[in-house]
Amino acid sequence: MRLVIARCSVDYTGRLNTHLPPATRLIMVKADGTVAFHRDIQHQPLNWMSPPCTLTVIEPSGDDIDVVEKWRVTHAKTGDELTIRIYEVLHDSSHELGVDPGLVKDGVEADLQRLLAEQVGVIGENLTLVRREFPTAIGPVDLLLRNPEGGTIAVEVKRRGDIDGVEQLTRYLELLGRDPHLAPVTGVFAAQEIKPQAKVLATDRGIRCVTLDYDEMKGIESGAPRLF
Repeated sequence: MRLVIARCSVDYTGRLNTHLPPATRLIMVKADGTVAFHRDIQHQPLNWMSPPCTLTVIEPSGDDIDVVEKWRVTHAKTGDELTIRIYEVLHDSSHELGVDPGLVKDGVEADLQRLLAEQVGVIGENLTLVRREFPTAIGPVDLLLRNPEGGTIAVEVKRRGDIDGVEQLTRYLELLGRDPHLAPVTGVFAAQEIKPQAKVLATDRGIRCVTLDYDEMKGIESGAPRLF
């Protein structure tokens, strides 16, 4: 990645014509060809060109007063162009960043499922875990729990619970209920946030909803208001 801090102006021509008057900005030139212009506030660039594009250095024309360097960035597919006039360079460096592993999200469904498997008491007292990812002919059930009073509980875990998740759990319950070793099978729809429509549908189908506090399950005080 090349990082240039410079006093510059930027003209975009193509499907949309825009102009950034001279000012000091950060110019980012990425390895994939992306060129973006940032100011000292806000995270979003003021203007940019996405790949595939090429950057070439061209000679300033007679009208380019005080321009020390002039760039042209051309998009390979659309033909759109960025013309960058640089009046003063304050910093210019290039850095090899290497391969990035990508964003690892905290609180994804796999994390919730793992924590809930370790803390089945969140669902109810005296329950025991039969298995995570319990296999069925139409896909694995997130958690299957044994009820000491008889039967089993199928738990579907989501970050945000919507109607599709309730429908998915309904199909699992219908299939699992055919197995005499598991029946009777009840359902629990567990999520950090459950949409009102999903709650109505789940209640109508005899499925219990449980709202999960991810921070509390991790042992972190969530700050959520409590009565006691």
